[in-house]
Amino acid sequence: MFSEHFDTNCRIEIEQSPDHFHAHVELEGNLPIFPGDKVRVHGKPIQMTFGEKIVEDRTVTISRASPLRRAYTKIAGYFEMAELYEVSFTAGRL
Repeated sequence: MFSEHFDTNCRIEIEQSPDHFHAHVELEGNLPIFPGDKVRVHGKPIQMTFGEKIVEDRTVTISRASPLRRAYTKIAGYFEMAELYEVSFTAGRL
């Protein structure tokens, strides 16, 4: 199912404050991630309190999807995205 596995480093930035609520993972060398690829960040779960910002360097394992898996993921993603377009309007109030 997956044709290639390799490890690399990443930087994790997590912030939970009144102004920001985000979690970002930046891969070393700006490696591209394609549809169907898996990225597994190693290490213990990060525990944080409100108002805190954490930046850590960790190791990740990237599993590249096979061409068949990549095509399947693109097609499935197209149909799942189409579900977001389904909008209904009702007359009057609910």
